[in-house]
Amino acid sequence: MVEARPRTGATPAGKAPAKPAVSEPATKPATKPATKSAARSATKSAATSADQSARATTTATAPTGKPAKAPAADSSTGTGTTEATAPARTTTTDQEPAAAEPTAVAPADAAPSAAGRLRLSVLDSAPVTLLLAAHPRQALLTALGLGVAALAAGRPTREAAVVAATVLVGQTILGWHNDIVDRDRDARHQLPHKPVAEGRLETGSVWYAIVVAVLLVVPLSISTGVTAGTCYLLALAVGLLGNVVLRRGALSWVPWAASFALYPAYLSYGGWGGSAEGAAPEVPIVVLAALLGVGVHFVRSVWGLVPDDADGWSHLPLVLGRRLGATRLLVVSGVWTAAVVALLAIVGSSTGLRQ
Repeated sequence: MVEARPRTGATPAGKAPAKPAVSEPATKPATKPATKSAARSATKSAATSADQSARATTTATAPTGKPAKAPAADSSTGTGTTEATAPARTTTTDQEPAAAEPTAVAPADAAPSAAGRLRLSVLDSAPVTLLLAAHPRQALLTALGLGVAALAAGRPTREAAVVAATVLVGQTILGWHNDIVDRDRDARHQLPHKPVAEGRLETGSVWYAIVVAVLLVVPLSISTGVTAGTCYLLALAVGLLGNVVLRRGALSWVPWAASFALYPAYLSYGGWGGSAEGAAPEVPIVVLAALLGVGVHFVRSVWGLVPDDADGWSHLPLVLGRRLGATRLLVVSGVWTAAVVALLAIVGSSTGLRQ
């Protein structure tokens, strides 16, 4: 006998039909949490992206000139593509400050101006350097002094002018010769206004100038008389010898005294023309002239005491300078020289130059 089974969904007799269990879709409970999580993730991603973009822009526009670093792609937010392309937009911004940086301007004295170059070319020219090497102040003062002495002795103006020109050329020769002899020493002590020692004037050029000056000073000297010219040329020879010998020791004053002692004879024997014949000078004038030479030597030596002492020299001005000091020595030498000049004027006005 076959038992009849109720069909699926049939209600047994005597029982109320049960409500069928309504099963909600499995995805519905998870849909809301997933939607909220995605919203939070999107919000976080947007905030992160905005913050990183702001940092990239700040870094790119910073005045340091350093390139902005590209932020790493965030795989959880899916913004890797957007954030990776952000540095490409900031690269141009980073280069703009570098292009706007001002170009360094060279200082004004980096390149000499036209006027500066002209001045340097003039100072380095042969005439100017030869003039500096001639000890121009000493030459002018000595020439002027002997020219005034010739006028005081009653010589005509034209003769006094020849005397001054002769002494000027002779003193120029002495200055050039002195710079040649002392070129190594002047360079070692870096003395100013020494173009030979500085290399701005060649020694050969100075020797050539000396030869030309000698050819000029000889006829100038003889033009006031043979005897007078000979006396001056002897004084010039003594001065040249003093540039080489005796200058380092206690007898350094001897060449100065000897050369100055010959100046009165040059003036007293002189006249107009080579055949002029004068007379011998007064002895007191000769002695005072020699003392004047010693005073000039002391005054001139004050300015070179430091290099002379460094080289181990022991001339008389240096010995006194160590005891008195340079300032006192200069004062004493100046008073001595002025006193001798005053005595020369007094004796010359009373006795005259010639015997």
